[in-house]
Amino acid sequence: MCDECGCEEHKHEVITLEENILKDNDVRAAENRAFFREKEIFAVNITGSPGSGKTTFLEMLIPHLGKDNIAIIEGDLEGDVDSCRMESLGVRTVQINTKGACHLNAHLVSHAIEKLDLNGIKYLFVENVGNLICPTFFDLGEEMRIIISSVPEGDDKPVKYPPMFASGNMLILTKIDLLPHISFNREKFRDELSRINPNMPVFEVTSRKPEMVIPVAEAIKKQSKEKR
Repeated sequence: MCDECGCEEHKHEVITLEENILKDNDVRAAENRAFFREKEIFAVNITGSPGSGKTTFLEMLIPHLGKDNIAIIEGDLEGDVDSCRMESLGVRTVQINTKGACHLNAHLVSHAIEKLDLNGIKYLFVENVGNLICPTFFDLGEEMRIIISSVPEGDDKPVKYPPMFASGNMLILTKIDLLPHISFNREKFRDELSRINPNMPVFEVTSRKPEMVIPVAEAIKKQSKEKR
């Protein structure tokens, strides 16, 4: 409804604009997906709150998939801290700075992949801007969406942000070494996930035990083979 006069016209214009933005994004996402499939690259969209452990998760995962098999797109409002971390591991990486936008979109990703040498790449990981709202609605052309949620964030995140948690293909619960020190009800968290997204597998990890990511790597490998 229009805030100025109470009519419906302004509301319709806003809805139409939003629908057009998402429609345009879906077209570009389909183009990205076709490109990845042609190149036999398994694309993964990593989403989650700021500080949930997205970059640390990737650091743990890389040795089990092979750094030469991986390319990474890092999305942040500003800076290149995370992309520098990936490059220090010898992984082909490109940084996207959104300059204030709270999510990546398929158009930005399409330009980022133009800057990457994708020869021999089997897996492309896109670390999205830290946010549990906007990235939900923007398909990047990925085959898999992984949601990172951490113990310090609390067990209520699936209840508060159901669209994001409903959109995932896999959930990683990070920082589980903090469970003895933080009020986090694991059963409640998993029950809410099961209600929102009953078929989504959940893995628990901590950077103190990097080997805990091995089952995640195996699950990604399996999904990748099934898509080829």
